[in-house]
Amino acid sequence: MTDKTPGRPARPAQPKLLSGGNPQIAKGFGDGPVQAYIAAMPGWKSEVGRRLHALIMRTVPEAEKAVKWNSPLYGMKGDGWFLSIHCFDRYVKLAFFRGAALQPVPPEESRTAQTRYVHIHESDPIDEAQLADWVKQASLLPGEKM
Repeated sequence: MTDKTPGRPARPAQPKLLSGGNPQIAKGFGDGPVQAYIAAMPGWKSEVGRRLHALIMRTVPEAEKAVKWNSPLYGMKGDGWFLSIHCFDRYVKLAFFRGAALQPVPPEESRTAQTRYVHIHESDPIDEAQLADWVKQASLLPGEKM
Protein backbone atom coordinates (compact mmCIF):
# COMPACT_ATOMS: atom_id res chain seq x y z
CA MET A 1 0.00 0.00 0.00
CA THR A 2 1.29 3.47 -0.80
CA ASP A 3 0.42 7.04 0.16
CA LYS A 4 -1.27 8.58 -2.90
CA THR A 5 -1.87 12.09 -1.59
CA PRO A 6 -2.09 14.49 -4.58
CA GLY A 7 1.11 16.50 -5.02
CA ARG A 8 3.21 14.09 -2.97
CA PRO A 9 5.42 11.33 -4.33
CA ALA A 10 4.15 7.83 -3.58
CA ARG A 11 5.82 6.25 -0.56
CA PRO A 12 5.36 2.86 1.02
CA ALA A 13 2.90 2.70 3.92
CA GLN A 14 4.45 2.07 7.32
CA PRO A 15 3.99 -1.48 8.61
CA LYS A 16 1.33 -1.94 11.25
CA LEU A 17 2.62 -2.37 14.80
CA LEU A 18 1.08 -5.31 16.59
CA SER A 19 0.70 -5.65 20.36
CA GLY A 20 3.90 -4.75 22.14
CA GLY A 21 5.05 -2.67 19.18
CA ASN A 22 6.12 -5.68 17.12
CA PRO A 23 6.13 -4.80 13.38
CA GLN A 24 3.78 -6.77 11.14
CA ILE A 25 6.01 -7.82 8.24
CA ALA A 26 4.97 -10.28 5.55
CA LYS A 27 6.63 -13.67 5.63
CA GLY A 28 9.70 -13.70 3.42
CA PHE A 29 13.19 -15.08 3.02
CA GLY A 30 16.47 -13.21 2.67
CA ASP A 31 17.81 -9.87 3.82
CA GLY A 32 14.95 -7.71 2.47
CA PRO A 33 12.21 -8.78 4.89
CA VAL A 34 14.65 -8.69 7.83
CA GLN A 35 15.74 -5.14 6.93
CA ALA A 36 12.06 -4.12 6.60
CA TYR A 37 11.39 -5.50 10.08
CA ILE A 38 14.40 -3.68 11.59
CA ALA A 39 13.41 -0.40 9.91
CA ALA A 40 9.88 -0.75 11.30
CA MET A 41 10.97 -1.48 14.88
CA PRO A 42 9.65 1.48 16.91
CA GLY A 43 11.88 4.06 18.60
CA TRP A 44 15.06 2.88 20.33
CA LYS A 45 14.34 -0.73 19.32
CA SER A 46 15.32 -0.08 15.70
CA GLU A 47 18.89 0.82 16.70
CA VAL A 48 19.03 -2.31 18.87
CA GLY A 49 17.78 -4.32 15.88
CA ARG A 50 20.48 -2.85 13.61
CA ARG A 51 23.19 -3.64 16.17
CA LEU A 52 21.94 -7.18 16.71
CA HIS A 53 21.65 -7.88 12.99
CA ALA A 54 25.17 -6.56 12.34
CA LEU A 55 26.56 -8.62 15.24
CA ILE A 56 24.83 -11.80 14.02
CA MET A 57 26.05 -11.34 10.44
CA ARG A 58 29.62 -10.51 11.55
CA THR A 59 29.64 -13.62 13.74
CA VAL A 60 27.95 -16.01 11.30
CA PRO A 61 28.20 -14.41 7.82
CA GLU A 62 26.71 -17.48 6.14
CA ALA A 63 23.51 -17.34 8.26
CA GLU A 64 20.24 -17.64 6.38
CA LYS A 65 17.63 -14.97 7.17
CA ALA A 66 13.85 -14.82 7.06
CA VAL A 67 10.82 -13.22 8.65
CA LYS A 68 8.16 -15.63 9.88
CA TRP A 69 5.44 -14.98 12.46
CA ASN A 70 6.48 -11.29 12.48
CA SER A 71 9.97 -12.11 13.78
CA PRO A 72 13.34 -12.19 12.03
CA LEU A 73 14.89 -15.65 12.12
CA TYR A 74 18.52 -16.64 11.61
CA GLY A 75 19.63 -20.16 10.74
CA MET A 76 21.99 -22.38 8.86
CA LYS A 77 21.11 -23.68 5.40
CA GLY A 78 19.44 -27.06 5.67
CA ASP A 79 19.84 -27.13 9.45
CA GLY A 80 16.96 -24.97 10.75
CA TRP A 81 16.78 -21.75 12.77
CA PHE A 82 18.94 -20.99 15.79
CA LEU A 83 17.78 -17.46 16.79
CA SER A 84 14.87 -15.04 16.50
CA ILE A 85 14.24 -11.41 17.43
CA HIS A 86 10.90 -10.05 18.65
CA CYS A 87 9.73 -6.64 19.96
CA PHE A 88 7.75 -6.23 23.16
CA ASP A 89 6.58 -3.03 24.87
CA ARG A 90 9.58 -2.70 27.16
CA TYR A 91 12.27 -4.85 25.56
CA VAL A 92 13.63 -6.66 22.53
CA LYS A 93 13.73 -10.43 22.99
CA LEU A 94 16.34 -12.73 21.47
CA ALA A 95 15.24 -16.36 21.49
CA PHE A 96 17.97 -18.98 21.27
CA PHE A 97 16.06 -22.13 20.29
CA ARG A 98 18.74 -24.44 21.74
CA GLY A 99 19.76 -21.95 24.42
CA ALA A 100 19.82 -24.49 27.25
CA ALA A 101 22.91 -26.00 25.55
CA LEU A 102 24.81 -22.68 25.47
CA GLN A 103 27.56 -21.82 27.94
CA PRO A 104 26.83 -19.87 29.99
CA VAL A 105 23.09 -20.40 29.62
CA PRO A 106 21.26 -17.20 28.59
CA PRO A 107 19.42 -15.67 31.55
CA GLU A 108 15.71 -15.87 30.72
CA GLU A 109 13.82 -19.16 30.90
CA SER A 110 11.15 -20.34 28.48
CA ARG A 111 8.16 -22.63 28.74
CA THR A 112 10.10 -25.00 26.50
CA ALA A 113 13.10 -26.72 28.08
CA GLN A 114 15.55 -26.02 25.25
CA THR A 115 14.77 -22.34 24.52
CA ARG A 116 16.40 -19.50 26.44
CA TYR A 117 15.98 -15.75 26.03
CA VAL A 118 17.91 -12.52 26.36
CA HIS A 119 15.82 -9.40 27.02
CA ILE A 120 17.31 -6.05 26.02
CA HIS A 121 15.65 -3.00 27.63
CA GLU A 122 16.15 0.57 26.45
CA SER A 123 18.80 1.49 29.01
CA ASP A 124 20.58 -1.89 29.08
CA PRO A 125 24.19 -2.03 27.96
CA ILE A 126 24.62 -4.68 25.26
CA ASP A 127 27.37 -7.18 26.00
CA GLU A 128 28.34 -7.75 22.37
CA ALA A 129 31.15 -10.17 23.22
CA GLN A 130 28.76 -12.44 25.16
CA LEU A 131 26.04 -12.19 22.51
CA ALA A 132 28.53 -13.00 19.74
CA ASP A 133 29.71 -16.03 21.70
CA TRP A 134 26.12 -17.27 22.13
CA VAL A 135 25.33 -16.63 18.45
CA LYS A 136 28.40 -18.61 17.36
CA GLN A 137 27.61 -21.48 19.73
CA ALA A 138 23.94 -21.53 18.66
CA SER A 139 24.85 -21.59 14.96
CA LEU A 140 26.81 -24.82 15.52
CA LEU A 141 23.88 -26.66 17.17
CA PRO A 142 21.04 -28.37 15.32
CA GLY A 143 18.48 -25.72 14.43
CA GLU A 144 14.73 -25.57 14.93
CA LYS A 145 12.68 -26.68 11.91
CA MET A 146 9.86 -24.14 11.37
